[in-house]
Amino acid sequence: MRWTHVPIHFIDFEGSTVSGILEYGVVTLHGGMVVETTTRLCRAIGRVRAEDEAVHGLSAETVAKHAPFSDEFAQFATLRASGPLAAHYAQAENSLIKSAWPYPRVSPDFARMDRGTSLADWGPWIDSGRIYAELFPQLKTGKLAELIALFGLQEELNTLAAEHCPKLRRQYHAALYDALAAALLLLSLGRRQEFSRMTVPWLLQTSTANPAKRDALKQDELF
Repeated sequence: MRWTHVPIHFIDFEGSTVSGILEYGVVTLHGGMVVETTTRLCRAIGRVRAEDEAVHGLSAETVAKHAPFSDEFAQFATLRASGPLAAHYAQAENSLIKSAWPYPRVSPDFARMDRGTSLADWGPWIDSGRIYAELFPQLKTGKLAELIALFGLQEELNTLAAEHCPKLRRQYHAALYDALAAALLLLSLGRRQEFSRMTVPWLLQTSTANPAKRDALKQDELF
């Protein structure tokens, strides 16, 4: 299944397992373009540490009037059922979503769509950080902001942020902005001739660092 034929949902969370998720951003790609975005602040469920606030700029007072992230299960379970979830270095997002809900509803296994299998897991994830590390091993960084700069994508990201992000959250370590940046890395890859025919199973396989898990997912070639 080509990567453009199924929705891919890039997710970014700001927060921690201590505070809970304080902000989420979701960017849905389909047909090689951004087709939908959503974001909101979420009330803390624990202490917001000063060192975390210094990174994402969200205090307990800022998010106090908002509903908790736990109210969003139906939305995220629906996303997972419609297409694979994605993130930049997805381990953090996977840990945070599992801290709220260990399992989604039973959903399609997008790594093995030809077999029609299902599973109750938020993953496997498409991981833009792992994909770029695999395809461009010469790079000295995998940081989101630095990859956007290295591949000449900052101006395009700024344009997308102006269209989709809240006015005061158009910077790195804001959830929707970071989700847009990660999604743009995949869009940029798909524009390259050698990767224009990427498949979803190949993306999931390339996102998996563990050799045993990668072999278990391996079924489709790039073309």
